[in-house]
Amino acid sequence: MSLSSRNEAVARMAATTREDPLDVLVIGGGVVGSAAAFDAATRGLNTGLVEARDIGEGTSSRSSKLIHGGLRYLQMLDFKLVAEALRERDLLLRQLAPHLVRPLPFIFPFERHVVERAFIGSGVSLYDALASGSSLLRGARSRAVPFHRHLGNKGLAERFAGLDQQKYRGGLEYYDAQVDDARLVLTLARSAHSLGAAVATRTEVTEYLREDPQHRERITGVVVVDHLTARLHRIHARQIILAAGVWTGEAQQMALKDTPSGRADSAGLKVLASKGIHITVPKDRIAASGTVGIISQTEKSVLFIIPMRDVWAVGTTDTSWHQAVDAPAATAADIDYVLEHANAVLGEDLTRDDVLATWAGLRPLLQPVKTNDDASAKVSREHTVMQLAPGLTGVAGGKLTTYRVMAEDAVDFAIADEYRNRDSLTETMPLTGAVGFGEWSERAEQIAEDYGWDAERVDRLLGRYGSLIREVLELIDEDASLGRPLEAAPGYLRAEIAYACTSEGALHLDDLLSRRTRMIYETRHRGVDAAAEVAAIAAPLLGWNAEQEQAEVDSYRAYIKAQRAAEQTTSDTEAAELIAANYPVPGQQVEPTPLEDASVEESAAEAGVPGE
Repeated sequence: MSLSSRNEAVARMAATTREDPLDVLVIGGGVVGSAAAFDAATRGLNTGLVEARDIGEGTSSRSSKLIHGGLRYLQMLDFKLVAEALRERDLLLRQLAPHLVRPLPFIFPFERHVVERAFIGSGVSLYDALASGSSLLRGARSRAVPFHRHLGNKGLAERFAGLDQQKYRGGLEYYDAQVDDARLVLTLARSAHSLGAAVATRTEVTEYLREDPQHRERITGVVVVDHLTARLHRIHARQIILAAGVWTGEAQQMALKDTPSGRADSAGLKVLASKGIHITVPKDRIAASGTVGIISQTEKSVLFIIPMRDVWAVGTTDTSWHQAVDAPAATAADIDYVLEHANAVLGEDLTRDDVLATWAGLRPLLQPVKTNDDASAKVSREHTVMQLAPGLTGVAGGKLTTYRVMAEDAVDFAIADEYRNRDSLTETMPLTGAVGFGEWSERAEQIAEDYGWDAERVDRLLGRYGSLIREVLELIDEDASLGRPLEAAPGYLRAEIAYACTSEGALHLDDLLSRRTRMIYETRHRGVDAAAEVAAIAAPLLGWNAEQEQAEVDSYRAYIKAQRAAEQTTSDTEAAELIAANYPVPGQQVEPTPLEDASVEESAAEAGVPGE
């Protein structure tokens, strides 16, 4: 995925007609939308995906970054849901994305030695049994992660010295898995693109089309604005899948507002937003042996202390969000809440001075589905797929771990009448970078020797790119300067910035600092100190002139300044206003050219690709 391939995708989708439409158009480039595009592409369908911002920019890059079965659902006796999530966890670890998803042990510390050890121990035993059963049913000869184990006082102190050793009486260590959520979503989009799907970011739906005179309620396509050119285009599709997450309400209202039945008010998906925030603190502020996290229940949510490569991530909260869903932010109250609960389990208190950065994400909480007599729906405990209008399928709810099931359900539902014999292949098809990952891992020592890197850097690269590390190394072979670390963020190479521009669909500085890398969370400067250097690498690859390059840097700096200011506020309203007023991409909100003045040929010529 590159700027040119993105422009080609826009031109290709704009060239569709009522007589020659896409088979499936997905709206939304979060984890479910990207996975739905991949799923449809595996079935050989002519597929398109449009995303108003960047791939994974919303909730899907702001999670706890865990792939897990959901221990809390065992308390609700929802064994089927837990088994499904554990199956998906193990599929990702073993086959689909072993380069991105890695096992991660967690410790559940005990205050009441006997009671908690019996209660929690029995629950985790069942958790492990469900995982083992899922593996056996798929013919696996071994588990994807180890069994849990119990820890006494001494074992707990050795394993996680940073806990309050006076408060806890041993604990239980069990396994789930961890992922860079933004990279997982990007890899899904790239995997869809590799199978022929047209993927276009910064392409926003502004209108839904009803051009079938025989079926006036049927949605036959959309109008989109290309935020890079300010031009409008019609895109036609036999079936449209709306995977908009917390934007579902707004998108659904736009789609259904003009229908004769007025179904926008009477039926559809209702999604509420719940805010969860995390903070990051330096790795040396919490003592632990190796890579291990902490999980503990709070009165409102769950406390996670999660090891990332260079920092600890601590969260989360669970509060209703009533502001614009475009602008979630952490407030002073959110940060204090997380610090208070972290300090309740740690031996040495963390302070506001320890906080490097924050992130805030909005969970799309699915409310009871409203239907009318002619609506159909598939409802599960966690997600729902339903027909919002003829030609338009909506999917909402769920969680990161079960993205593949949601996507498969959505595509199955959307194409049931026209392509019922096109089965999904996503349960067996590895994501881009997975095939050959093992062979490249075996070459890790040789790579380190050849390029003068330590083992940690090579492991980091393998965990980000898998077998696609070859393409990153080829850039360095062509230009040795790209093998140097960034001055202000030495955990990343200059080649990773170049590769993000040429192969990973990055179009703006924020894409590079917030999602292609995670500097925004991993460094105290949150990417600001690296902004000029990164922009200088990106500028010639993305065609920025000096003015555009400076505008990218200025916009990002203003965004981080607003984020820091939001963290000092006392209300969501104040925080959201600060973030909304400082979107980190310059020029995104521009007035589009009227549709009748923007032909496909003109748009294709402006994009630098031939018209179709």
